[in-house]
Amino acid sequence: MYDIEKIYQATSVKDAINHLVADPKSIIIAGGSDVLISIRHGKLAGCSLVSIYGLEELKGITLAEDGSIKIGAITSFSHITKNEIIQKYIPVLGEAVNDIGGPQLRNIGTIGGNISNGVTSADSASTLFALNAKLQIEGPTGVRVIPISEYYVGPGKVSLKNGELLTAIYITKENYENFTGNYIKYAMRNAMDIATLGCSVTCKLSASKDTIYDVHLAFGVAGPIPMRCPKAEEAIKGMKISDEMFNIFAEVAKSEVSPRSSWRASKDFRLHLVCELSKRALKESIRKSGGIING
Repeated sequence: MYDIEKIYQATSVKDAINHLVADPKSIIIAGGSDVLISIRHGKLAGCSLVSIYGLEELKGITLAEDGSIKIGAITSFSHITKNEIIQKYIPVLGEAVNDIGGPQLRNIGTIGGNISNGVTSADSASTLFALNAKLQIEGPTGVRVIPISEYYVGPGKVSLKNGELLTAIYITKENYENFTGNYIKYAMRNAMDIATLGCSVTCKLSASKDTIYDVHLAFGVAGPIPMRCPKAEEAIKGMKISDEMFNIFAEVAKSEVSPRSSWRASKDFRLHLVCELSKRALKESIRKSGGIING
């Protein structure tokens, strides 16, 4: 049994906002894969819920005329992985969310819920950081759009104000065109586990396919919130593909992160993973772009 005081099924985004304003302590629920667990564990016992899971306006993936890709906040992980637009333009995101839990969770869990719980281990988060995702937030005062880097304000906390909810995620054309990406999740088990460290890389090569034109590197569990490594990115832009380039990329990334020790892994082991996974993810991204890697 779940200790829930009441649950309201919103009929629209505006209706959901009105109920959140009327009852500031109420909590949004979509797929429920995170919220229901928290209730079961007593963390949200006795809460009131506002369900947005039935709102079709918050589901689906579309491609705009300017090339921007819009992902509805309650689009399930399974739909993202299988979607033709995702597979054609940003397959790395489909691959990342396919690492989440098992088939049942991927069918019910939503990408908006995955990033809105604020945890650094969210598998979609690091890839959305690497893609420079923008988030559309709606509330009683209107609509605002912010970069995902501004959404996370602390461990387990996001910048939603009273009455606000995340409604859509946008990936602009400039952040995926001619980029290829790779996400690597290191966990204690091959499936049904939280990431010990997550690493996502997207890169764009020069026309000659032997030089890094641009690169984005992002991590989950390398700090209290998901994070980019801008110094590592800048350090190898314009460099020829080589062992030296990979080593520089990894060492600079190591200097930017701040992982902690936990029962899953020590800080030192996570720092080792930062170096190793950044190189592996970049190498795979380069291969997908048709680049040549010696050795």
